[in-house]
Amino acid sequence: MANCDSLFREFNGNLQVPKTKRTAMTTSKMNLRKMIKDHFSSNHPAYSPTFWTQGSSKTKNMIRTKDDTCDLDDGIYFKDNPDKVTGTTLQRWVKEAVDGITAATPSHRKKCITVDFRAGYNIDLPIFLFDEATDKHPRLAVKDEDFKTDDPKEFITEFNRVKDAGGQLIRITRYLKSWCDYRRHEMPRGLAMTVLAMNHTYENDRDDVALKYILISIESELKREFKCIMPTTPNDDLFENYDPEKKRNFMNHLASFIEDAKQAVDSEKNELKASRLWQKNFGRIYFPNGEDKDEEETRAGSLNNVIGNAKPYRSGQL
Repeated sequence: MANCDSLFREFNGNLQVPKTKRTAMTTSKMNLRKMIKDHFSSNHPAYSPTFWTQGSSKTKNMIRTKDDTCDLDDGIYFKDNPDKVTGTTLQRWVKEAVDGITAATPSHRKKCITVDFRAGYNIDLPIFLFDEATDKHPRLAVKDEDFKTDDPKEFITEFNRVKDAGGQLIRITRYLKSWCDYRRHEMPRGLAMTVLAMNHTYENDRDDVALKYILISIESELKREFKCIMPTTPNDDLFENYDPEKKRNFMNHLASFIEDAKQAVDSEKNELKASRLWQKNFGRIYFPNGEDKDEEETRAGSLNNVIGNAKPYRSGQL
């Protein structure tokens, strides 16, 4: 059957954020850090911020969206809270610190302050209280709520432990995130797709084959129990707030994706036609066209192999 591994490798390259934008994001991040340090030094001297970049830039699965945008998470850490202010107040102080760096007013979201840049990226600024000498885990500032235990560093450590040496898990998470970005309509966020990929790792020398089996395994588990549990602190369910319509939307898209993946891997001999099946789920902006040629049947494997060969991250848990 058509071997689309080379197309997926090209797709992975196309999803990479261009170097010029990565450089601009780094510059913006450092400018934001300076503004925050200066603001707190002048206005709240008892609070001394430190920083730790987290999220997809650490797991190395950041993607360009179909709108050619991307985002970066830069965590702000305070060792203590001498004035006993709320998380909302800390967020407001950070928002005041970065206001004016762009023409757009920073957004005060539930779990972060977001700064949008005209160059096609945004930087999210989550705020934590964390004293490494006394605290086991950081506490995240949440708008209009109490601080919540959350440990992004712990998750990065766990992701790095689970990932394979060849980088296939990183590529698979990019593909899954790109699929959600293409479908939109309240599809899961990148963190949820990363956790699902971790929980259903399946190594194969072809990315198209590995992706097919991972999708099947994800669907099988979600049909048994629709949950996506964080493997690290706070061990919460990332699907907890999904209403029936949102759940149905995701499962319908997943079933359609699996149907196309099976056809592309198991039965379609023509590379161009197989690429069209993948493009139904990824779009044509970044996923390339295959050649109009037929290929001999490959060792793609059958559906029956998914249980025997899949390597679940944590048995019985998403």
